[in-house]
Amino acid sequence: MILWFTLAQVGVAVLAGLVAITAGLIGRRPGDVTVGSLALIELLLIAQIVVAIIAPFAGNPPTGSLLEFWTYLVSAALVPIAGAAWALLERSRWSTVVMGVAALAVAVMVWRMHQIWTVQIA
Repeated sequence: MILWFTLAQVGVAVLAGLVAITAGLIGRRPGDVTVGSLALIELLLIAQIVVAIIAPFAGNPPTGSLLEFWTYLVSAALVPIAGAAWALLERSRWSTVVMGVAALAVAVMVWRMHQIWTVQIA
């Protein structure tokens, strides 16, 4: 994984999570900003999938478990989709909070993927 890209993904996910949780707690329903931020997180995760496929061929092989890494990556890619689907089905202030929690969960998962890729010794 690429450190600056990981930090960008974590930063976007944390910012999106905090905005969505704050919006939900003050009573806002899902809107363009909150759903759009989850869409941005999803696009970054799709880019991460491409990076994870190309990186070993470019001389950046993982040091940890590939199975664990890909399980995190696929799961993380499904979390924003599930959060947005929930928000579009329920349309309440709590679904906005759920989207925020989903974004924060993705931030943690992306950081763990970076640890698996770079820190562990296989």
